[in-house]
Order: sequence, then C-alpha cells, then structure tokens
Amino acid sequence: MIKIGITGGIGSGKSYISHLLEQKGIPLYDTDREAKRLTMTHPQIRKELSALLGTEVYRADGTLNKPLVANYLFSSSEHAAHINQIIHPCVYKDFLAWADRQAASGAEVVAMECAILFESGFQKAVDFVVMVYAPLDLRIKRAMLRDSASEEQIKARIAAQMDDEEKRRRADYVLFNDEKMSLDWKHGLSVEKRADSLCMSFVRCIFVTRNQILIIEKRLC
Repeated sequence: MIKIGITGGIGSGKSYISHLLEQKGIPLYDTDREAKRLTMTHPQIRKELSALLGTEVYRADGTLNKPLVANYLFSSSEHAAHINQIIHPCVYKDFLAWADRQAASGAEVVAMECAILFESGFQKAVDFVVMVYAPLDLRIKRAMLRDSASEEQIKARIAAQMDDEEKRRRADYVLFNDEKMSLDWKHGLSVEKRADSLCMSFVRCIFVTRNQILIIEKRLC
C-alpha cells in the first residue's frame, strides 16, 4: 500500500486537495481532527497532559480545558514543544495502525493531511510527500475569508509555520494551486515533479488531471 502525505501552508488549499482524493475513494487521515480526538480519548495523552498542566486540564465532564491548554501552548515555543512531544507520537502511532487497517480492508493508497508534516516528523510515516503551493498574497486572502481574521493575524500564523520554500524543497511533488485552473475533476493542476526523486523502485502517485485521475509513476530513492 502507498501512503501519501499532503501538506502545505495556511490557505494553500491542501484540505481541498485532500477532499478531492477522498471523493475518489482514497481513505484520508486528517491529523488535526485525529489529534483532537486522541487528546480527549487516549489514556497516555490524558495522563501526561494532566501531569504537565494539572488535573484541571480536563473538566469534570471529561472535556478538555481548551483555554488552559491554549494559554500554555501559545505562551512560548518551549511550551508548544512540550505539548507536541506528548501528542505527536500518539498521532503517529495511530496513523500507522489506521493505515494497517485500511490495507487489511484492501486499500491500495491512503493519504494523510498534515499542515506540520515536516515539523512533526510525520513525513517518516508516508512513502512520499505532496506539497500544495500557492502564492503568499493569495494564501493570506483565502485564510482571511475562511477564518474571518485580520491580515496581521494570518501573517503571524504563517510566520509560525515552516517556510513554504523549505517545504517545497523537501517535498517529492508540488501542486500549484494559484486559481489559474479550477480545482475539480474536469480541470487540471500544475504539477512539479522532483527530478531528484527519480531512482530505484516505482511508486504511483495520484493527481488531478483533465477528465481523469492520472497515475504518475516515479522512482523513489
């Protein structure tokens, strides 16, 4: 089975690309959604968060005390790292277990959507990475409309993420989502293939192209 990692900065359109793949029957693991679920249900995460932030991190009804976590998380990069060190390993293991279940059910390809795929080390869990890339001004415009946020707020969020050019350098494939083409199954996406990934064994990658799903074969080092 092939595991695809889908990543990209705020407003790049990675969630929409993931949605398109999901529409075509490719199982999708949304790391943001699953991390929230695991934070509520995973015994190890609950134990370690309680040890870090106190028992009040979970309310009497079992729900997460989000303001408490947010205040700690955003107060410093060190605090964010502490939270991530608790949650990310559990999400990583959960994805691998989920992928195994999908393989047992006959899936040939699965996808993981993750905004911080490289920062979290989740690229190690997939066979290759697809980055969705869009111009900065367009990303800001999209995110402002989507989140009803100010330009300054969006720029601050973008600044907190890995630089897009670095993600682009690390990715195996880059999809350009600049609104020059409509992102649906009747129109195309501009695809940049990483020449330095062309060696050894063939792996299939699924992309949107005109009137079909194109299976692109490539060699992975």
